[in-house]
Formats: sequence, structure tokens, C-alpha cells
Amino acid sequence: MEQKKTFVEDIERTLYDIRNEDRSVYKTERGLTEEIIRDISRQKQDPAWMLEFRLKSLEQYYQIPLPVWGPDISELNMDEIVTYVRPDGKMAESWQEVPEEIKDTFDRLGIPKAEQTSLAGVGAQYDSEVVYHRVQKELSDQGVIYTDFETAVREYEDIVKEYFMKLVPPKDHKFTALHGAVWSGGSFVYVPEGVHVDIPLQSYFRLNAAGAGQFEHTLIICEKNSSLHFIEGCSAPRYNVTNLHAGCVELYV
Repeated sequence: MEQKKTFVEDIERTLYDIRNEDRSVYKTERGLTEEIIRDISRQKQDPAWMLEFRLKSLEQYYQIPLPVWGPDISELNMDEIVTYVRPDGKMAESWQEVPEEIKDTFDRLGIPKAEQTSLAGVGAQYDSEVVYHRVQKELSDQGVIYTDFETAVREYEDIVKEYFMKLVPPKDHKFTALHGAVWSGGSFVYVPEGVHVDIPLQSYFRLNAAGAGQFEHTLIICEKNSSLHFIEGCSAPRYNVTNLHAGCVELYV
């Protein structure tokens, strides 16, 4: 008779359970309302079409039931979740310009070291905002675009508007609708036809605030006969309150 054994091993969390004091400079109210969505949109300085997209997604969120697949999440109470947390630090192109405590967290996670040794570009998000983003000049000279998603909405609006949440539409399920309403941060990558990005790009998302959500959006577009190696990672300390991560990646090849 065949014997089957099940091994359950917890993740070694020593590295990931780093907790920084919450020094955020702005938070939305807890919960999910039209006023909160409009507040996030104001903070992001969204164009009108993006605010409309957010509000439509919020409508869909309330119309769609919780998914029946996956683990039981019936205890999730969105009234207790903060959907936008702005850290004390603006986006920088030098690690020296990132606030010391935030930089120390990414140092421990190995992101700056990986950038020096094996990456062509790095984006680092802390709570709801990207705090560091940089790409090698050689890639930019070839027409490769790698930037944070808010910058992409402002500077490459036509491209973003054409592709944003077309592959993963809000109507797919309740949490894609939630994402469409409250997304914040993330990365945008565009690789022109015939360009090959041989050295990886990496975006890393770190959630620090307790009782909060992280909702980054990553949009990658590779034109004909191009190639890209893209790495995405995320982590958060373990708290005794509910946190929520509902990011989204759309990849067009």
C-alpha cells in the first residue's frame, strides 16, 4: 500500500518581519467609499478618465460577490482596511536620497546590492508609493521605458489608456474591481520592436503599515521581436491585524 506523507514548513520570516515605525505623511480613511476613491485620485492627480475608471470599478466591486475559489476570505472586512498610505519620502533616482529607515529595509532585502551586481533597472515601492526608480542609460537610449506607473499615466497617457486593465478587467472578479478602484504605485515597461533587454529589471513592493492594503499595477508591453526578463517581488511583516495585497500585472507580448 502506497504511503503518502504531507510536510508543512513555515516560511523563515526573520528577514521579512522587519517592522518600521509608521511614519506615513498621509492616509485615507479606513474603508471603501466614493469619497475615498476621489481622495486617492486627487492625491495621484489623475486625469479625468482615470477617476471615471476608478469610480466605475468601485461600482463593479459592490456588485460582484466574493469569489468561491481559493481560501475562505469571508472574514475580510474592507471597512477596516486603509487603501492608501503615503510614506515619508518622495521618489528618488539615488538610494542616498531615500529616507534612511526605508533605505535600510531595502538594504536588508538585498535590493540595492542586486541592482549593483545583476540588474539593469530597479523600482522600489514602500506602502502606496514608489520611493526609488532607476534604469540604465543604455536601455533608455534604445527606447526602453521603465518607470513608475504614476509617471507613465502622466507622460505616456495615450499608451496607458489603450492598455490599462484590458487584459485583467475589473469585471473579472471582486478583487480586480477593487484594484481598478484603488490602485497605487507599480511599474510601466515598454520594449520597442527588435530590442532585447538581456539584463533583468526588477520591481519590489514592500508593505509596512499595519491594517493597510497595497495595490500596485504593473503594465509591461513588448513589441515584435523584442525580449525582456522582468522580476517582481513583494513582502510584508506579519501583523495580528488583517492586511491586504491585491496587485495586478498585465503583460502584452
